[in-house]
Amino acid sequence: MKLPQSAYLSGCHDRLRQLISLLGKEYEYVSVLATDVGGTLYVASQRSQAIRPYPFAERGFVVRVYGEGGYQEYSFNRLDDVEELANRISRELHLQQHLLQELDISQYETPLIHEEKIARQFSGEMDESVFAIDQAQLMKKLKGISDEGVSRENVVECSINFSNVVISKMFLSADKDLTQSYGYTTCSMMMLAARDGESQVSAVSSSGWKGTEIIDEVAGRMDECYRDVMCLFGAENIKPGEYTVICPPESAGIIAHEAFGHGLEMDMFVKERAVAKYHMQEKIASDVTDMYDGSANIRDTASYFFDDEGTLADETTILKDGWLVNGMCDVLSALRLGVKPSANGRRETYKRKAYTRMTNTYFGKGESTLEEMIASTDYGFVIDGAQSGMEDPKNWGIQCVLSRAREIKNGRLTGKVFSPVILTGYVPDLLANISMVGRDVETNGCGYCGKGYKEWVVVSDGGPYIKTKVRLG
Repeated sequence: MKLPQSAYLSGCHDRLRQLISLLGKEYEYVSVLATDVGGTLYVASQRSQAIRPYPFAERGFVVRVYGEGGYQEYSFNRLDDVEELANRISRELHLQQHLLQELDISQYETPLIHEEKIARQFSGEMDESVFAIDQAQLMKKLKGISDEGVSRENVVECSINFSNVVISKMFLSADKDLTQSYGYTTCSMMMLAARDGESQVSAVSSSGWKGTEIIDEVAGRMDECYRDVMCLFGAENIKPGEYTVICPPESAGIIAHEAFGHGLEMDMFVKERAVAKYHMQEKIASDVTDMYDGSANIRDTASYFFDDEGTLADETTILKDGWLVNGMCDVLSALRLGVKPSANGRRETYKRKAYTRMTNTYFGKGESTLEEMIASTDYGFVIDGAQSGMEDPKNWGIQCVLSRAREIKNGRLTGKVFSPVILTGYVPDLLANISMVGRDVETNGCGYCGKGYKEWVVVSDGGPYIKTKVRLG
């Protein structure tokens, strides 16, 4: 079904238009982002069952204005007397500007935003099952999945959670009148096993613009989850060195996210914090390597119709045939750099600043199969179970933590597993070593990404299977 527009935001539309008109008498540019986000989280394990509100629910507004050569913002969550609100915003922003001048704090020189006139309403599709949930039956189903998990030998806990989220946003300015409503679901299952005083964990998950069928998708991977946790018992440490590796979509995704994540968020270019700024339009990867980021062509948790600055969703080609061709950019950074924004301006909440942020980041598809990749490997590993990652945008370093490396010898999996696995390297070397790319792209959006240590937003990443060479330890 098509998701309806938020009744709350629709009821605020005319008053927000009035607010823009009042502030427009004083400022050269005025915009308002209005946000209404809600949802429910369902959790079941052997120890507890719970139904909770979606933890990142929010409802509020943020005004952006341009005056005295710079941009300022003011957030609020009540829309009562519009004239009084306009006066309060003006007073607070003038005080803010006065304090900056008193403290001799300079601002980035940023041109005035010029927007094309556009008025559109966007509605995403969401399965009707999400709006007809019998909560008691859903919790019974989740508890049954947990019970099935712990019925397996050595499993002491199996937890499963399901969330459904509906997001409505409105972006208004003198020239723009945009509204969007869309939603997504996520589901993840974690299995904890114990044997001979040792414990191990594995997890599987799924996400997307889906319905409650996502629960069956995850439950259907219980055998995989059990196999993955049990293979870790007795696993050896890997001998540090450079190896041929095959990365499933989940592992390829964490590499895509960390290799060209924050380092190609172009607000980092403005601050001189990313070496990629000096290698644009250069060939830095193999001929078979394509990479993308965008909210338009993938339907996962980081998809939308327009970003938090009113830029319509699109797909950015980051790498094409190994050439570094584009970065990602919010509106203000684009103005400072003289480039086009790429619909990557995102806020943690309406109370937070907009930064350039990744959305769905993934490798493009190729022509090879997994079987061909394994058969072509004399010695190497299939590395999976992505856990975490980090990058050094100034020096193009990367580090990813994975739970398993499955050994390949003479073109066959031996059944031997090494754990844990730390992948490190220099990003251009890793990308230049990609020799084979799979045919099917998969993404997963059950995680969040911070800008440094804060500013958390939901993201997805992925790709097809890829074969490359990296350093493992």
